[in-house]
Amino acid sequence: MSATRPPASTISQLARFVRQARPRELATIWAEEWIGGLLRGLPGLTGFTLRHLLYRGLFARLEGFSFIYPGARLTRTYGIRAGRDLHVNSGAFIDARGGLTVGAHVLVGPNVVIVTASHRWTERTVPIIVQGQAPAPVVIGDDVWIGGNAVIVPGVTVGTGTVVGAGAVVTHDTAPYSIVAGVPARQVGERGRP
Repeated sequence: MSATRPPASTISQLARFVRQARPRELATIWAEEWIGGLLRGLPGLTGFTLRHLLYRGLFARLEGFSFIYPGARLTRTYGIRAGRDLHVNSGAFIDARGGLTVGAHVLVGPNVVIVTASHRWTERTVPIIVQGQAPAPVVIGDDVWIGGNAVIVPGVTVGTGTVVGAGAVVTHDTAPYSIVAGVPARQVGERGRP
């Protein structure tokens, strides 16, 4: 029985990534996969502390203490700038290759997906898999709650004080202190301003 080789396009894409990536990016990705993989399931205060220490070293900036719950998966964390009191619940997936700025006192619910790049797909004569990524930074303001199973797509700004309803797909910027819900998310209410 012979092992199957990955397609040539996948190998060339990986080689191109390694050539273009900076040493810090490669080291961060390695640490996320290996060390993050070992720490991802640790429960309790020990798990929170070890994950915080890991991501404090990998994020571009991390203020205060962060609460990264067991099972959360963060990748390309060299692109994350986060304020104090960040909470990322179990099952969340955050890919920050395009840049992610998170304010203070932000709650990210279980199974939330935040992505900061999407696949290029406009060239019809080239397979999508080899067209690369189109980065688009995401900004999340202070005092934001992103409900469980919500999705934040690349290029979106979630305004300060926003509540994103469970299961919402945020495809456009949100107004400060708004409550958004639905697919695609639209404003369904307002929070009182402080």
